[in-house]
Amino acid sequence: MEQQAGKAIGIFDSGVGGLTVAHSIKNILPNEKMVYFGDTAHLPYGDKSGDSIRYYAGKISEFLLEKDCKVILIACNTASAQAYESVRELVGNKAKVVNVIDPVVNMIAGSEGNKIVGVVGTKGTINSDTYAHKIAQLNSDIVVQSLATPLLAPMIEEGFIYDDISNAIIRAYLSNAKLTGINSLILGCTHYPIIKNQIRKFFNFNVKVVDSAEIVAQQLKTYLTENKLRNTESDPNHEFFVSDYTEMFERISEMFFEEKVHLNKIDLWK
Repeated sequence: MEQQAGKAIGIFDSGVGGLTVAHSIKNILPNEKMVYFGDTAHLPYGDKSGDSIRYYAGKISEFLLEKDCKVILIACNTASAQAYESVRELVGNKAKVVNVIDPVVNMIAGSEGNKIVGVVGTKGTINSDTYAHKIAQLNSDIVVQSLATPLLAPMIEEGFIYDDISNAIIRAYLSNAKLTGINSLILGCTHYPIIKNQIRKFFNFNVKVVDSAEIVAQQLKTYLTENKLRNTESDPNHEFFVSDYTEMFERISEMFFEEKVHLNKIDLWK
């Protein structure tokens, strides 16, 4: 395992959402090189079939293995729910496979004061019932209220952030009776931390809003440290790949990484 320390962390999502996770990894593990793949040609994953998502995830995982990644992080809740097991089977012992659901579930189930927990996410994530099922396995006293919010991810991808349009959509969803009385709200899509402050403001900052980015990054740090896989070289050269170029992806990438980002367009489905 030690010889893998210099290898990269592979991250993939349907679009810009996984950049929230990549940003947290950059802050917590600044010496680690990241190879990011945004499957912009097929976003959003939330309304795709499980078979399609597993197919996309498999092709991307094969690409990340070719890029010599020691970890493959599925930075998408829908793909984590639908394709985690198939990716693990495909990857075998060639790399560590991490999803963005289990770390959050473990944290919620073990925290005090979580009686009613809300979950918002894409149709694919919510229909899979993954959060409710996994939380119930660990703590049956917690009531989970799940709500599909399918317009939020494409809204963010199109750049409608911090404006009247986004605020109106956020209010329309979060006013749903399913979220009445919740103690915590899980952001079940890695796009959503981009609008985290607007969501917190809607609840007058009285609801704990939980996103997976920092939780996953901290767990990854623990794993790499315990297995002596930390990279010690400074100033890593991150790589960004997309299946379809969008100007918004480039703009948001540069906003997160505070540097010029070169997007490499690549077609894995030729």
